[in-house]
Amino acid sequence: MSSSLLFLPFLLFLHILLPTKTESGGGNGEWQLLQNSIGVVAMHMQLLHNDRVVIFDRTDFGLSKLKLAGGKCRHDPTELVVKTDCTAHSVEYDVAGNTFRPLFVQTNVWCSSGSVAPDGTLVQTGGSFDGERAARIFKPCATCDWKEVQFGLSVRRWYSTNQILPDGKQIIIGGRRQFNYEFYPKNDAAANNVYSLPFLVQTNDPAENNLYPFVFLNVDGNLFIFANNRAILFDYSNGRVVRTYPTIPGGDPRNYPSTSSAVLLPLRNLQAKNIEAEVLICGGAPKGSFEKTLRGEFMGALNTCGRIKITDPNPKWVMEKMPGGRVMSDMVMLPNGNVLIINGAAAGSAGWESGRNPVLNPFLYKTNNPVGSRFVMQKPSAIPRMYHSTAVLLRDGRVLVGGSNPHMGYNFSNVLFPTELRLETFSPSYLDPGSNNVRPTILFPASQSKVKYGQKLKVRFHVAATLDRNAVSVTVLAPPFTTHSFSMNQRLLVLEPNVLNDVGKSSYEVEVTTPGSPILAPPGFYLVFVVHRDIPSHGIWVQIM
Repeated sequence: MSSSLLFLPFLLFLHILLPTKTESGGGNGEWQLLQNSIGVVAMHMQLLHNDRVVIFDRTDFGLSKLKLAGGKCRHDPTELVVKTDCTAHSVEYDVAGNTFRPLFVQTNVWCSSGSVAPDGTLVQTGGSFDGERAARIFKPCATCDWKEVQFGLSVRRWYSTNQILPDGKQIIIGGRRQFNYEFYPKNDAAANNVYSLPFLVQTNDPAENNLYPFVFLNVDGNLFIFANNRAILFDYSNGRVVRTYPTIPGGDPRNYPSTSSAVLLPLRNLQAKNIEAEVLICGGAPKGSFEKTLRGEFMGALNTCGRIKITDPNPKWVMEKMPGGRVMSDMVMLPNGNVLIINGAAAGSAGWESGRNPVLNPFLYKTNNPVGSRFVMQKPSAIPRMYHSTAVLLRDGRVLVGGSNPHMGYNFSNVLFPTELRLETFSPSYLDPGSNNVRPTILFPASQSKVKYGQKLKVRFHVAATLDRNAVSVTVLAPPFTTHSFSMNQRLLVLEPNVLNDVGKSSYEVEVTTPGSPILAPPGFYLVFVVHRDIPSHGIWVQIM
């Protein structure tokens, strides 16, 4: 047994004894326990524009620790574990109130995908068994619950990836034994809605290693699709590969079950003729790792990141080393354009009982620093977050962290990593009280405002300290649908100031231009932040339409 595993019970014991809030000295973040149990595993998470987070796991884990309200029960005679289940497998978490309520999901959402429609409705797709062709709709309201769309998909989708498109529809790509894509809503109910994608056949190996492909909408309207160890730029409208990118150096797989994570780095200079786009992929498991876990062998996770300018005429991967190896980690885009790498393990792969050596310390990736000085170790959590963990950014800049269940069902005792129902937050160092005087507070516009493409937007804000006029920007972030270490539709755009004026004591007004087209920012709800000297304000919601 490794020294990390021997030390783990001691860490868990300390977690019980110590306060849930750790000291923030040293500037490497702060952890806070929010809930000892939300009743379900946070396998999937999505922040909505009412500051609620929808969380769900799967319907065939067995009985959860949270009862459904109003005597509701799920009856399924084909269910192998529990045929009548009166417990919840989804919750809505209220960030401001630190409360949650049960939601009733009726078919199996295990290893599914999703995105938020332009009107703010969560559209969740696929799953397993009775849920493999279902779509589910969740509208943000105080009493809303899941609505099922039976056969909303043309084929079964399990381990697929969704991307919102410029027209507001979503494309659903891949899944187990699905080497194709489709659209939701369907283009035409009577027409074929399934289109072949040979790239997914080409990247399939004996362990698959191409599930939950990394998909990003490029600035030219095409899709960057990464699967296994390579990528293409894909014209989805015409079913045509526009370009093929170099294989990532080393050739190791990066997609499920060799699960790494990926982000589209911040889009800048949005008024330029040619806008650059970069993708960053970090961690994963070496080739053969998953197969070895089946024999009880756990290879060390990859400690490399690959960064590539996908818009470059001659793109090349630039490789970097993290402070340590990570598999099954989440990459969360922060409001200031840095990336938090959090959760996961240092050995093994994704899959049942397949991970070892939890990585308790997040890594902060400083996007604009020179190569070799981009990673900063953060303070550790006391809670291992292994397979089926998630993390999402909240409007106040904290990162919500939940989940972890590497077992076939709920299993809370006599196992290496018990099923985890606790919910916590990580506060990056930009939330340290010592930064309060330089932190902006947005005064105008009001949250939930509507804005148009290419609009001159005036944002009024307050800063107590002397303003550094050369260190002010406005960022716009699309909250993602997060599961299995990939945040679908995560996107941050930097709006540089056109004009910056004083409007009162310690109050300022910055004029920026909103993204010029839905290719840069698909229609929907975004978080807007003012960033000053790398310290972000709390966000406000706007709807770009």
